[in-house]
Amino acid sequence: MGMTAPATRLRIGVFGGTFDPIHIGHLTIVRWAHAELRLDVVRVVPTGESWQKAQAGASADQRLAMLQLALVSDTFAQIDDRELRRGGPSYSVDTLESLRHELGNEAALVLIMGSDQLHNLASWHRFEAILGLAHIAVTQREDVRLSQFPNAVEQLLAAHGSDRLPDTAAGSIVFFRMPMMPVSATVLRRQIAAHQPPVELLPGAVLDYINQHKLYRSP
Repeated sequence: MGMTAPATRLRIGVFGGTFDPIHIGHLTIVRWAHAELRLDVVRVVPTGESWQKAQAGASADQRLAMLQLALVSDTFAQIDDRELRRGGPSYSVDTLESLRHELGNEAALVLIMGSDQLHNLASWHRFEAILGLAHIAVTQREDVRLSQFPNAVEQLLAAHGSDRLPDTAAGSIVFFRMPMMPVSATVLRRQIAAHQPPVELLPGAVLDYINQHKLYRSP
């Protein structure tokens, strides 16, 4: 028997990213978070046109199409396009507020992120409001030491860190295991542009779509 008490509420994971393109590293996070945290659903949220990333990538519609192809067999995953519809900069806290408004106060929301993102959490827009809206679940990868976080993050971990996801709607930071998956979308795009697509790092249907639409080719 596991130590996790049976959850009395719906557990909804929230995993955001540009997904430009979605790759095996993203799918690994989604699948392991679902299994390790016993999530009922994972909402996969592609970010709107990021003001930070001006370089030519896929359009919002193309990123959405690739997500649909990649997640077709993951029945627990739901693509949530609210950030694409909203326009303007995408902030996690706005998405969580919008989900909370829609789902009410009972459901557990679990914001899924990499340990590198946790490191930068104090630079996020209204980061101190996030734990009032959701839990934060962080990938525990062997290559990233879980010490030496910035002071503001260390304080959050001291106040909110938990060794398992509690049966509450929000407020804890937990870590979950997953295998090492060092994949960079930037490197992927560079390899595709050089006509050396990393076949093993992209779902087959996504690679077919990229080739069909000649995405990420150098102009």
